[in-house]
Amino acid sequence: QVQLVESGGGTVRPGGSLTLSCAASGFAVSDYSITWTRRAPGEGGPRMVALITPGQYTTYADSVKGRFTISRDNAKNTILLQTNSLKPEDTGVYYCNQGTTWGQGTEVTVST
Repeated sequence: QVQLVESGGGTVRPGGSLTLSCAASGFAVSDYSITWTRRAPGEGGPRMVALITPGQYTTYADSVKGRFTISRDNAKNTILLQTNSLKPEDTGVYYCNQGTTWGQGTEVTVST
């Protein structure tokens, strides 16, 4: 069974950091492009935050470049999203997805 499970969200102050984790089962994360997306409060659909390809090419939304880093741990079959210098506008539910498979999301709140 193909499954993605996110964790690592929480509430932090502006300028703080969180490491989000996406644990995969049923497939090898090294074989597929994996995307982190964010659904912000009041917005319609989720928006891409970061992507990593099997060749470890990475791309980021302009709003997070230089602050977020996506990486892959093949041994743990996990995709990580290191989020630094967090801003209130980074608040939302973060999902990882591979194709049509989505996790349940992990919530990030950046607030004073």
